[in-house]
Amino acid sequence: MIVNIENELSSLKNELKNHKLYSSLKSLDDIRVFMENHVFAVWDFMSILKALQNKLTNTSVPWLPNKNSTIARFINEIVHGEESDINEIDEPKSHFEMYLDAMTQIKANKENIYLLINSVKSVSDVNVCLDNLSIDNGVKNFTKFTFEIINSDKSHCIASAFTYGREDIIPDIFIEILDKMDPSNNRYNKLKYYLERHIEIDGDLHGPIAKQMTEELCGTNQVKWNEAIKTAKDCLQKRIQLWDSIYSQIKINYKTKLAI
Repeated sequence: MIVNIENELSSLKNELKNHKLYSSLKSLDDIRVFMENHVFAVWDFMSILKALQNKLTNTSVPWLPNKNSTIARFINEIVHGEESDINEIDEPKSHFEMYLDAMTQIKANKENIYLLINSVKSVSDVNVCLDNLSIDNGVKNFTKFTFEIINSDKSHCIASAFTYGREDIIPDIFIEILDKMDPSNNRYNKLKYYLERHIEIDGDLHGPIAKQMTEELCGTNQVKWNEAIKTAKDCLQKRIQLWDSIYSQIKINYKTKLAI
């Protein structure tokens, strides 16, 4: 069934890999626009991961043995890496913190992501928090869809979103971004480290085990496989729409500068 789902996704993955966004990242201003929008996808990834950790490992008290120790180890290892990896100067940092540091380095605006985080602390409905922000609708729709999957409470769908909407595609799209960046420009070396780190860990280890997790959760249940395939397709389409949105913002920003 893994072969079937990958065949179903091949055209969307190719569309994403060859998106026009990558070639538009020509200046520091372009990268700022990208990061100010993409940071919301960096943030909501942790909620997908935590949803899986809550469902597939035991995070409650009293503790009970896990049903599948291989999957539990995999999820816990990813949580460990995402929440407490080592940055480019050997400091313990979450990947989200690394991304924020990279934004600081290029003087990208972090106001909206901080507003969201502070809002979520007091308002549990993420959709309400997003609607109160002055951010692009493409970003809002992408993030809302993430929580729609989480709130479905279906482990196989959350796993599919995690696997095929994130872990499986991240190496390819981050490679495309890196290829368009100036390797000698140290003004965004923190972003380059973040991208290279994800290419390394997602491509070599996380991706294959994530597929195994999805396969085990779907088993021989065709209904679950159909739902997993639909979720994966929807995730890739939402990512393409997010990329479309960021590309449009970069082009608008470029035209505005020309008009000044």
